[in-house]
Amino acid sequence: MPDSLSEQLQSDMQCEGLLECFHGLKPLDRECFRVLVESDEPMTIDAVAEAVDRERSTAYRSVQRLLQTGFITKEQINYDQGGYYHVYSPTDPEKITDEMQRMLNDWYAKMGQLIQEFEEKYDRSETESATVSS
Repeated sequence: MPDSLSEQLQSDMQCEGLLECFHGLKPLDRECFRVLVESDEPMTIDAVAEAVDRERSTAYRSVQRLLQTGFITKEQINYDQGGYYHVYSPTDPEKITDEMQRMLNDWYAKMGQLIQEFEEKYDRSETESATVSS
C-alpha cells in the first residue's frame, strides 16, 4: 500500500482496501471477512480456517481482529447436554459504513485543524509584518 496520502489518492484503490486503510487489517483478515460475507449461515472458527486454508489459530487471530473492528459479530450456541461453541457472521454493512464515515469525518476534522496550525506556524507574511513593525 502507498505510504503518502498523495500516493494513496493516485493509486487504484478498491473498496476492500478500506478495510486495510481504516483498520489496518491484513490480507488474511480481508479473506476471512469475505468468506463470512459469502456464507449463507454463521461459521465456526474451524469452518473459517478450512475455507481460507489456514491453521485454526491463524484464522482465530484474524477473526479476533475482525471482531475488534466491529466487522463481524460472535454468537454463543449452547449444546443441550452442556457446553457451547461460537459462530461468527458479518455485521450489517450499513453499520460498518456508518462507522467508517464517522472515522473519516473525525480524520477530516483533525487534518483541517492540523493544516490550520501549519498555516499559523509557517505563515511568512505574518512573521515578516511583525519584523517590519518592530
